Amino acid sequence: MVLGPALSGELVRGAAVLVGACVRPVLSRVTDTTTGDVRTVTIACGATREAVCPSCAERARRLRMQQCREGWHLDTEPELAGPDATEGDDETPTVDDEDDATERRVRSTRRREDVPDLPRLPVSGHTVGRTFDAPDGKTYRPSMFLTLTMPSYGRVTDEGVPVDPDRYDYRRAALDAMHFPKLVDRFWQNLRRATGYNVQYFAAVEPQQRLAPHLHAAIRGAIPRKLIKQVVAATYHQVWWPGINHVHHYRDGWPAWDEEQGGYVDDGGWMLPTWDEAMDYVDNGDGLDLGEEPEPVHVLRFGVQVDLQGILAGTPAADRRVGYLTKYLTKSIAEPLDIDDPNRISAARRAHIDRLAEEVRWLPCSPTCANWLRYGTQPKNAKPGMEPGRCTSKAHDRDHLGLGGRRVLVSRKWTGKTLTEHRADRAAVVRAVLAEAGIEMDDHDQLSATATAPDGKARYIWTPVRPGDPDAPSYVWAVAKSIAQRRRWREQYDAAKQATGPPSSDVSATDPSSPEGTPPCPTT
Repeated sequence: MVLGPALSGELVRGAAVLVGACVRPVLSRVTDTTTGDVRTVTIACGATREAVCPSCAERARRLRMQQCREGWHLDTEPELAGPDATEGDDETPTVDDEDDATERRVRSTRRREDVPDLPRLPVSGHTVGRTFDAPDGKTYRPSMFLTLTMPSYGRVTDEGVPVDPDRYDYRRAALDAMHFPKLVDRFWQNLRRATGYNVQYFAAVEPQQRLAPHLHAAIRGAIPRKLIKQVVAATYHQVWWPGINHVHHYRDGWPAWDEEQGGYVDDGGWMLPTWDEAMDYVDNGDGLDLGEEPEPVHVLRFGVQVDLQGILAGTPAADRRVGYLTKYLTKSIAEPLDIDDPNRISAARRAHIDRLAEEVRWLPCSPTCANWLRYGTQPKNAKPGMEPGRCTSKAHDRDHLGLGGRRVLVSRKWTGKTLTEHRADRAAVVRAVLAEAGIEMDDHDQLSATATAPDGKARYIWTPVRPGDPDAPSYVWAVAKSIAQRRRWREQYDAAKQATGPPSSDVSATDPSSPEGTPPCPTT
């Protein structure tokens, strides 16, 4: 490929975004052991954040749109392809499955006295919602769109920044964000028990303007509004951890690892309580007066704002809600949702982000978090080299602000397919259209790592191209090749559609709401 000398990285990056090509392709060197040929191929990075790669992030968003649309209004039970059909799905693990049974601590299942009781029915295995007959004889099978929010932490402006930062409860906001996935998981458990069937959902976790998490969910089937609001009001999650109200160690005196004692010691040489010892202290209620019950270190509840909408399949409202569910999946939690230029963020909002980021940096995110040393407790499975403020969990990152879990939550029987299978469906549509038009596809399958030579050994050897390699192509060359590849696919697909007409499959190769969308990569 011959490139003009005037091409710059910024120029080719802009061109790549225009045609939907990856702006940071991964390079691999493929060696044909039979012929001796060596070629360099580009592979899309697969990023899901627009700030990293706009093109790959948009393709990932469109894939989620297909997944959401395909499972929302099913009228038959989805079939799982096999025992591994749910492998790699996005459903959060149930709270009861978090720990091995041998390590699980047994606590009372008695509900808190400050929350209402919940109805509890035997949960059947069906996932399809019920039908309703209209007076005109038509039968409808409605579904629902649900929005759940968190409680108030203090008054905020229209920009989402606190009116009085000194009175805003940043500690509670940070803890709620860190444990939000557990609260959501508990809600789905309670909803299934209250309705008596296996409720299926496609949900997205997004930040509000105030940076607190909230949940948008497409729910298959119709559930009485009164029952959903009752479940929301009765759902809570308790965090049973050692205390975090008092900081015992600061930067100038972090606990140090003592090889002889096999744990962390304070500046006086005394070993800190281990995780199990600290949890025994919590469970036994040590330090409490007679008659007092142990209390969790934090309790999460949803806010009072609950939005419920009934949705019918095939209506414009259904398409709008699918787009709304996936609208902000390409942005990080701290990234402004409706502002393209980060420099336009006000000083007050930057200060709000900084304050919340500082809070989540030092709070423990899990039993194994290094931040426990700050509060005088050794983390679970403590090891040398741990230091508060340097936990590797993304929950502590400024881009996540406590939300270290998945942004998309999909129940196992939403479609009966994994995300990889949905991606294969989209690619199959493109392959079918090209094959029907007699257009020969790229030879990616011929370069498969599973292909064998006549001697039975692997024919193609794939090795990564490192940036420091002497013969490593430049960034401009790599992106330019990605652009050329994307344009070729687009031209081939457009020519095939003109020759054969649009695909008849229910799986759209492009976003139905955006006719100008680019086709999915035939090999990804």
